[in-house]
Amino acid sequence: MPNVSGEYIGLAKEKRIKFTIMNTAINGNDLLALGYAEGSLIGIALKCNRKRTGFTKEQMLENYAKVLAQPEDFLDHALFGALAQAIIEKANEKPEDYIALNENPSSFAMYGEDHIEEGARKQMEVAMQLPVTVAGALMPDAHQGYGLPIGGVLATKNAVIPYGVGVDIGCRMALSVYDIPEFFYFENEAKFKRELVAHTKFGAGQGFNGQYKADHEVLERKDFANSKFIQELKDKAWSQLGTSGGGNHFVEFGIIEFEKEDTVLNIPKGKYVALLTHSGSRGFGATIAGHYTKLAKANCKLPEKAKNLAYLSLDTELGQEYWMAMNLAGDYASACHEVIHNKIAKALGATVLAKVENHHNFAWKEIHNGEEVIVHRKGATPAAEGVMGIIPGSMTAPGFLVRGKGATEALHSASHGAGRQMSRTQAIKNITRNEMKAILKDHGVTLIGAGLDEAPMAYKDINQVMANQEDLVEVVATFTPKMVRMADDGSRED
Repeated sequence: MPNVSGEYIGLAKEKRIKFTIMNTAINGNDLLALGYAEGSLIGIALKCNRKRTGFTKEQMLENYAKVLAQPEDFLDHALFGALAQAIIEKANEKPEDYIALNENPSSFAMYGEDHIEEGARKQMEVAMQLPVTVAGALMPDAHQGYGLPIGGVLATKNAVIPYGVGVDIGCRMALSVYDIPEFFYFENEAKFKRELVAHTKFGAGQGFNGQYKADHEVLERKDFANSKFIQELKDKAWSQLGTSGGGNHFVEFGIIEFEKEDTVLNIPKGKYVALLTHSGSRGFGATIAGHYTKLAKANCKLPEKAKNLAYLSLDTELGQEYWMAMNLAGDYASACHEVIHNKIAKALGATVLAKVENHHNFAWKEIHNGEEVIVHRKGATPAAEGVMGIIPGSMTAPGFLVRGKGATEALHSASHGAGRQMSRTQAIKNITRNEMKAILKDHGVTLIGAGLDEAPMAYKDINQVMANQEDLVEVVATFTPKMVRMADDGSRED
């Protein structure tokens, strides 16, 4: 079926709809078939397709072939000029223009290998070829991302990779266990829903204004004055403090069960109402990530397949700038959770028996095999011996409060969740709203917001994921979601 796009045209006394019939969209496979190499050229070519006017699919493909064969003839072309220039520049590149990759890299540990997609494995293999790489591991929830795969852990020598940290710097889980028994939740669901809606805010670009803005000491950090770039982001950070954004971020109430007393947290055996939050550094962190990734790519020229792994040496001023900004964004992300948890605990009049928090998009200085390395965990939970963490499933699957076992081969890490088994696009195409409602009903979950891309069926089986990492973490308690709030606009994020 052809796609139909409509343009609304308003006139003084007349309104009408203008429809343009377009052929099926062009994708990367079409361009690969013409001889385009995987990488940036395909991205530039697809941008041309989005701007096309008056060309059918066949005409566009014919033009793509001509541009690839004779790019010099198209340098002044309004639609294909940028693509032609890029083709010529790519043809003139020499191997010596790039930092050489290690052709004989070390192997890396993989957990739940049978359930990890090939794209994630290939990305990890490339990451292991970086000249700064020391060690790596792939967690059982791994799936393909940008640069380092989601669920990838990479140790480097004195270098930090902005895309190895990720766009949502400091994204984390935070859990508050209340002194509220299980039955109280079911007797007062309306109250819990009211407070959840009143004290959370979701959606791309969303923030608070005026008297509704929250305060936190993180906004007074001197790091905000370290550079004009960071300073200019402070107002955005302030307005979005205590919000959760979009994508897979959530705030949810659930029942957490301790099958035996936990003497470390000092919580007796039993079931309690708990609040679980998942979000990061919002537009503040995303802007930092974009800025320093661009600078890293300009200063660290890697071959095409590794370009998103461009790194910054911590011996350089630029590397130290990013390190400072990353840590500030991480502290800001933590502050966002603290604001949400404090508001809701106060609204409920609840006493917090225990609070556990961990981040999973970050880089840490750690000692491994006797040397200091920079450990990037992109969608991976820190799991050093005795370290507490939270690994969620989906909106209908259990999550787990865990304690790390300090597995050396895993670089003291574990999964950060169940991991996706469908891309967002696949989920939207293959899951219906009625199917999603049915599974929510079966599990007794109240959902506020969320798109089909976050449907439970889009995620791997969390129980299988946990079975694949028994050597990495010990389960302390099980969290069952009961009321989940997410962004109404689904996958959109800052």
